[in-house]
Amino acid sequence: MLVAQLTGLREFTLVEQETPEPGPGQLQVRVAAVGICGSDMHSYSEGGVGDTPCQYPMVLGHEPSGVVTKVGAGVTGWEPGDYGALEPAIFCYHCEYCLRGQHNLCVNLRFMSTPTEPGFFREFVNVPAHNLLGVTRNVSVEEASLMEPIAVALHTLRLGAFRAGETALVVGAGPIGLLTIAALKVAGAKKIWAVEPLAHRREMAMCMGASVATEKALPETGVFGAEIAFDCAAKGTSVNDCIAALKPGGRVVLTGIHAELEVPFNIHQIRRNEISLFGVRRSNNESADARDLLQEYVKLFAPIITHRRPLEDINRAFEQLEWYSDGVGKMLIV
Repeated sequence: MLVAQLTGLREFTLVEQETPEPGPGQLQVRVAAVGICGSDMHSYSEGGVGDTPCQYPMVLGHEPSGVVTKVGAGVTGWEPGDYGALEPAIFCYHCEYCLRGQHNLCVNLRFMSTPTEPGFFREFVNVPAHNLLGVTRNVSVEEASLMEPIAVALHTLRLGAFRAGETALVVGAGPIGLLTIAALKVAGAKKIWAVEPLAHRREMAMCMGASVATEKALPETGVFGAEIAFDCAAKGTSVNDCIAALKPGGRVVLTGIHAELEVPFNIHQIRRNEISLFGVRRSNNESADARDLLQEYVKLFAPIITHRRPLEDINRAFEQLEWYSDGVGKMLIV
């Protein structure tokens, strides 16, 4: 099978590897589509994700969908040709965090696309059968790849205790910001402000459900205040922009991943207004709900997919995303 390995800064190398047979309890899946995530871009252009450096060679990609090709021993309910979305996390289910329902903090977590666990930028993968979630036929196999980032967006709303009727601010209208806007819209946000420097992303934000999309200024939030803010940009002053835009008692959800190890906060605004900060680690058991939401609102979520490139063209795909060229929203490797 063909595998795209990240072998250095801004460098993917295509290699041929054997396709192993699925083991007991596993499915062999032909990867159909993989969305490129912001964390993939960090690895590509910065050599790591936050304080976790890349270990070359490594296989990225954790927003996958695929088609069953083989069924391992003991697996029922799946047949070759079935398709769906793939969950990239493999939990132990017995550590203290798993036992209390915080599976995303599992101490034995295997997350496919990290240095020790190859991701999905390859032609075939073997996964535990429960890591494949089937979708209804109104969702294409490519659209199914949106499940994982939608699950992250759902997790951010739940972690920040968003309530219907609240006003919300989303800073950064990249793919995860756009999906957060759509999730807020479905969840009953009263008003959604989006802050994004790129014009084509502001247009997409409005299509996804934003009430206002602005390049920088937040005159309305400065007067009335948002009740919850999502930092999906994690660049420059984005955290403090969120803090400054909130009503007293507001919440900031830190969705994006900063390149820096330390980020300054306006501590006095946090203290004086009792602002709560929530750090996000992927998602936590939201995959099935994200799949269901995608099935119900596929026409809302799917338009963020603007570009597709084959695995053989992965270097050009990442280059295009890094330079935000050709109005790119969500790029799929297919």
